[in-house]
Amino acid sequence: MTRNDDIAGPWATADPNTVVVMTGEFDVAEHPQVLVTPALGSCVGVSMWDAFRRRGGIAHVMLPSPADSRVVGRPDRFASVALPKLAAAVAGDSSVRRLVAKISGGSTMFAVDGTMRGIGDRNVEEVKRQLALLRIPLLAEDTGGTHARTMELYLDTGLVVVRSYRYGIKEL
Repeated sequence: MTRNDDIAGPWATADPNTVVVMTGEFDVAEHPQVLVTPALGSCVGVSMWDAFRRRGGIAHVMLPSPADSRVVGRPDRFASVALPKLAAAVAGDSSVRRLVAKISGGSTMFAVDGTMRGIGDRNVEEVKRQLALLRIPLLAEDTGGTHARTMELYLDTGLVVVRSYRYGIKEL
């Protein structure tokens, strides 16, 4: 977890209510905080939100499962590991059935051989599979394409704002 003041630099006024979730991490917060995850290319940002508690979390998923990497460590970068942990952390002592999800990212950032699916597509597929296994409804998504995104989760309403240089701002 990286707080805004860790990456903003001395020229920026840090917002103590902004929680930045970096690549391969997940974090949980409550209103009035806002969760932000930048640089979603082939990675997928997964938000989970509990409307009753105005509590939620974001995971910045890099790869579908540990089988997709030879590098050991940082298990939270995998959808198959991070999503069950994120659901449990957001739900806390409540039921996971109160959670809803929204996702963003999964782009094709680099040319791939036509016979091989890109990592972005595989990430989106595994995220959806994990959400189905957890029985967490997927309410909205902004996935695919060839552009990077930043995802923000507003915990008072569950609104997800997706920003991209190429396509501007979308609300999910």
